[in-house]
Amino acid sequence: MSPRANSRAFSLIDVLIVLAVILTLALFILPNLAKSRARAFRINCSSNLKSVGLAFKMWEIDNNDRFPFHVPLTEGGAMEAANNGNLPFVFEVMSNEVSTPKILICPADVSRVAATNFLTLRNTNISYFVGLDATNTAPSAFLLGDHNITNAAGLNNGVFLADINDSAGWTVALHKNCGNIGLADGSVQQLSTARLRQAIANTGFQTNRLLMP
Repeated sequence: MSPRANSRAFSLIDVLIVLAVILTLALFILPNLAKSRARAFRINCSSNLKSVGLAFKMWEIDNNDRFPFHVPLTEGGAMEAANNGNLPFVFEVMSNEVSTPKILICPADVSRVAATNFLTLRNTNISYFVGLDATNTAPSAFLLGDHNITNAAGLNNGVFLADINDSAGWTVALHKNCGNIGLADGSVQQLSTARLRQAIANTGFQTNRLLMP
């Protein structure tokens, strides 16, 4: 074989080795990048929920320790709207406290887009449910959380009924069979399906009414 032929053969082997190394690195790096991205989404989502939970607490303090879904419209609240399944109006009455509708979107929620202002806010601009039974005297009650929660019962006029005897769980829509819950005490928990069911049992309510977007 001529030196020129040997040179071509050696170059081809080099290329194949380089491609094999690149493929090996890609197989190792890409899954880790995906995990890191998913973790970042969960952290950012948790941060959003803490901010919105703080907005609820600020509004509550200014309204005789009542959340907006417990305050009538005539007093500046959103009770009637919430009872009729109108979730956007709950956040609209808190626009001064929430400050921007962008934090109502979970970073992992590709099915929703942030509203530009509260007057145009719709369910499609919200990633989080609101717990209609939350009060400051029930610190473990669900105040808000990721909307990808499900059970066999489904929705009733936009309200999800999370009963302690039901098998509630998470879909894969946002955080891969996990989700974030903001409690009435202001804390946020990242829960698996098993821990979600335990958290429902710990709320102090037989049934938790969650107003869904």
